[in-house]
Amino acid sequence: MIHEIPSHIQSLDKHVNSFVDYMFGERDARVRGWPLLDSYLPTFFLTLVYLSTICLGTQYMRKRPAYTLRSLLITYNFGVMLLSLYMFIELVSASWEGRYNLLCQNLHSAGPADIRVAKVLWWYYFSKAIEFMDTIFFILRKKNSQITFLHVYHHASMFNIWWCVLNWIPCGQSFLGPTLNSFIHVLMYSYYGLSTIPSMHPYLWWKKYLTQAQLTYSRTQRKETAATTFSGLNNGYCKAINGSPSMKED
Repeated sequence: MIHEIPSHIQSLDKHVNSFVDYMFGERDARVRGWPLLDSYLPTFFLTLVYLSTICLGTQYMRKRPAYTLRSLLITYNFGVMLLSLYMFIELVSASWEGRYNLLCQNLHSAGPADIRVAKVLWWYYFSKAIEFMDTIFFILRKKNSQITFLHVYHHASMFNIWWCVLNWIPCGQSFLGPTLNSFIHVLMYSYYGLSTIPSMHPYLWWKKYLTQAQLTYSRTQRKETAATTFSGLNNGYCKAINGSPSMKED
């Protein structure tokens, strides 16, 4: 019985991937063989583990005291901040090198710069799994009021959405949202890291500006997501508007 499990998983994997290929069409060949991308099952199962951990973790912590986790939180927050800083700098640099169009960038015009963008966007996709730890830390610290439906939906859906983006729109207009998001995350995780250090609290007066920046980004994100989807599905349209403002002028 046990030896039949791998064959069942392989069969499930084949059917699931055939379905997503039928739904979205041919994948971008440039990302074939990249970690976690060829099959949807790892992303799906990691999401299930995340959701299960929320249910089981809150039950486990119900009658237990909250953990402080100060040192771990400092390490985690500044680690995510540094990853976000790397992604922001690399995306700005690569899109500048490829003369990316801010309005509508197609998928195949920038050559090596497109691959460079795709590699950073893979880290952006993977960072969404890393950020599952945001919720885990809320559970261990018994900050259950922070674990809202919107919070869980955002974390779970972003990881899955970016699996799709990496397979079908791994560069081009996909760069803009992660560039903005990475910049916001540099500020956000810097604040979270510093807020765990009591002596730094008097210097965190800029929290209100961070909140304003997050709200502004959330409003623009919806428009950018629509633009990314449109440009990915209508690559010819992007080629037709190459005269639009770009990130680098002659």
